[in-house]
Amino acid sequence: MNTAVIKPEWSPLTIVLMLLGFVVFWPLGLAVLAYILWGQRFSGPADRAERWINRQKQWAGRCGSRHGFAGQGFSSGNAAFDAYREEQLKRLDEERRKLDDEVEAFHEHMRNLRMARDREEFDRYMRDRQNVRPSTGDQNNQGGNPNVY
Repeated sequence: MNTAVIKPEWSPLTIVLMLLGFVVFWPLGLAVLAYILWGQRFSGPADRAERWINRQKQWAGRCGSRHGFAGQGFSSGNAAFDAYREEQLKRLDEERRKLDDEVEAFHEHMRNLRMARDREEFDRYMRDRQNVRPSTGDQNNQGGNPNVY
C-alpha cells in the first residue's frame, strides 16, 4: 500500500508540479520528471532498497580491488611480479614518509624563523619605545603631571 500523496505517475498534480518546477528553477522540473519516470523503480519496501545498496557496494568493492593498492587482495597471477610490486610499493611508501618528514621539518624551520623575526621586531620596538620616552623634566610636559607623556 502506497500512501504517498505525490505518486510517481502521470497525474494532473505531478504534471502541474513538473511545469511549476521548470518555470521556477529548471532543475526542480527535471527532478519531478525523473521522479515521474523512475520513481516507481525506487519505491517499495526498505529491504529491497537495502539489497540494492548492498549489491552496489559489492560491485564497487570488486571494481576497486582491480585498480587498488597493495594489500587489497589483488594478484596478477605471477608471484614474482606480485613480490616485486609489493617491494616497490613499500619503497614508495618509505619515500613518501621521508618526504612528509622533510616537509614537516621545513615547516618547523619556517615557524622558528618567523618566531625569531617576530622576537627581533618586538625587541627593537621595546628598545625604540624606551629611547623615545621623555624624561620627567621635559619642556613638553607643561602641566606639571609627570605621568602624562
